[in-house]
Amino acid sequence: MSATSGTLFITGDPTADKLLNANGTALLIGMLLDQQVPMEWAFKGPFTLKQRLGHLDTRKIAAMDQESFVALCCEKPAIHRFPASMARRIHELCAILATTYGGKGENMWADVKTGAELFERLRTLPGYGEEKAQIFVALLGKRMGVRPRGWKEAAGVFGDHEPRTVADIDSPEQLLKVRAWKKAEKAAERDKQSRPLKTAASRK
Repeated sequence: MSATSGTLFITGDPTADKLLNANGTALLIGMLLDQQVPMEWAFKGPFTLKQRLGHLDTRKIAAMDQESFVALCCEKPAIHRFPASMARRIHELCAILATTYGGKGENMWADVKTGAELFERLRTLPGYGEEKAQIFVALLGKRMGVRPRGWKEAAGVFGDHEPRTVADIDSPEQLLKVRAWKKAEKAAERDKQSRPLKTAASRK
């Protein structure tokens, strides 16, 4: 993955976005952090870490005492709403990259032949459940040009053209569309959850 291959627009900070578009480790960390906080906050986390550490070298991070790394991530502004638990996941992720993938995030997908293989590799990472792994496959395919055979199928619904996740954001306009989609989904879910109560009330 080269510095010119990525088209992700997400943090509102061109320097932070440039890091994501050029560095596979940063991208994996950003995706890991993308839960229960705004997308912009999550994906700026790797840049914040690089500023504090002076690097994003997975071998150096893995060699750090984990609690020292946690303390660094908890410094204000914290990298996440739950900085301690996320810091431990990042530390574990870096250990996997250091021992299995030559210390670089992009090596996870450099030699994959199929989307299914990529998906299974991602599922071995801490915090990467089925949906997160699917979104990351879509992110690589749509924004980074990493498209092994069957990548759309491996990405599930996130491989389509609906602007629904970070994988679909390459401009301020697309960011607004994804926000609108997420807002509509949350509203629909709230309505679905309240429907049984409304039905019961109408019977009285």
